[in-house]
Amino acid sequence: MPDSPASPAKPSSQPGSPLNAATPSPVWALLRGSVLLLAFLVVQLVLFWILLGSPSSRFLPAPGRRNTTWPNGAVDAGACEAGLVYVYDLPSEFNHDLVDDCESLWPWYSFCPYLTNGGFGEAAAKLPVFFNVTRNVSLHSWYNTDQFQLEVIIHRRLLSHRCRTTDPSLATAFYVPFYVGLDVGSHLWGDNSTAADRDRAGLRLLRWLKNQTSFQRSGGWDHFITLGRITWDFRRYGDDGWGTNFVVLPGMANVTRLAIEADRLDPMDVGVPYPTGFHPRAAADVRAWQRHVLCRKRSKLFGFAGAPRSGFRDDFRGVLLEECEDAGSERCRAVDCRGTRCTDNGAAVLELFLDSRFCLQPRGDSFTRRSIFDCMVAGAVPVLFWRRTAYDQYRWYLPAGPRGDKGEWSVFIDRRALRVGNVSVRDVLEGFSERRVRRMQERVVEMIPRLVYASSSDGLGDGMEDAMDVALGGVLERFRRRRGSIARDGQSHLHRF
Repeated sequence: MPDSPASPAKPSSQPGSPLNAATPSPVWALLRGSVLLLAFLVVQLVLFWILLGSPSSRFLPAPGRRNTTWPNGAVDAGACEAGLVYVYDLPSEFNHDLVDDCESLWPWYSFCPYLTNGGFGEAAAKLPVFFNVTRNVSLHSWYNTDQFQLEVIIHRRLLSHRCRTTDPSLATAFYVPFYVGLDVGSHLWGDNSTAADRDRAGLRLLRWLKNQTSFQRSGGWDHFITLGRITWDFRRYGDDGWGTNFVVLPGMANVTRLAIEADRLDPMDVGVPYPTGFHPRAAADVRAWQRHVLCRKRSKLFGFAGAPRSGFRDDFRGVLLEECEDAGSERCRAVDCRGTRCTDNGAAVLELFLDSRFCLQPRGDSFTRRSIFDCMVAGAVPVLFWRRTAYDQYRWYLPAGPRGDKGEWSVFIDRRALRVGNVSVRDVLEGFSERRVRRMQERVVEMIPRLVYASSSDGLGDGMEDAMDVALGGVLERFRRRRGSIARDGQSHLHRF
């Protein structure tokens, strides 16, 4: 009788397993199982590191836990006498989604490497260009950091800050973690980008914020936000022009704004340092770096990192390049920063400033530039030509002139006199005595901790404040004075009746 289609005849032996094959020994089976298990664990480890290295997972909680109850440890009441900070849990479109879309944030290259490590960028220990520039003891503190990552860096730090509360009724200050700089930056150079595209996220954010009880109660005067780009990128009036109108919208009128470049005529803007590549973990790391830069022998009198701007009328950078050339290679060196050369290779700028006693700091595309902070972190004395580059800009961080309460820290040269040839950079700088230059360098190096953003969630510790500590302290003090003013106004109002 023929075999049933549902019950095929079984072969006398399995394919590939002849009847006379030797049966594997128990030892061989155990060894084979161990190898397979080890291979499985290696694959899992590789996948884990890939996930850990993705930008979004390095500085924000996982998507299922993106809320203000994300644990940050017990609040240290003794360390938080100035008040507690509440970090809003914004819809992910205002921060997390922007990071997830890092490939599309910039038209020329991927922004993803700069968003790793909580906005610090790739670690210098993984970049050979840094190996000969920083000492081994300090290499772990250095990263290839993009200058526009302040929003990410501050948010990450506040999420785990010891003075963060998850109860808004206990908060003294409210932080709005909107990555407005990342958002508008993705629309600034698009061929088809419109003003509506640049404004859309800001308008949506303010609609959301105005529905929050804490914002409604205060009108925003106890709220603060970070602007990761210069303030002018957020101050467009009308439908034509550069940037977004976010800062000039009515809902932002009372909100304190921490910006890498502030509008000195707007009291709600506060200038804070550009992020550099130096992100120490602890006070000991800072002191080790301070000793290193003070003891370093510098072969050049002055240095300049930049490039001429052919599109700018009477470009002052060209004047400084000529000054460097006139001084000769034994006194001056310049690093050409055309395109993304200095952005891609922060080690080149660091090496220049470590080898220079002074660094020339003209205005950038706007009045400020990150280079002044790169210069000071390297222990070089900045030479300024515009007051608005530093003196009128970073009042919480830098003295409002070449000399502060604790001594001279910079040189100011009249750019008009330099342009017409009445003075030269070389003559001015060679006019300082060795002792005076040393005192200026010591003052600059003393200021380093307040100019950098620590990589530890607890800050530098040991009583040493970093740029984040200074900013938060300033914000809380500003809100304290504001509450006192409101209370006095209320009492005066009652006395009139």
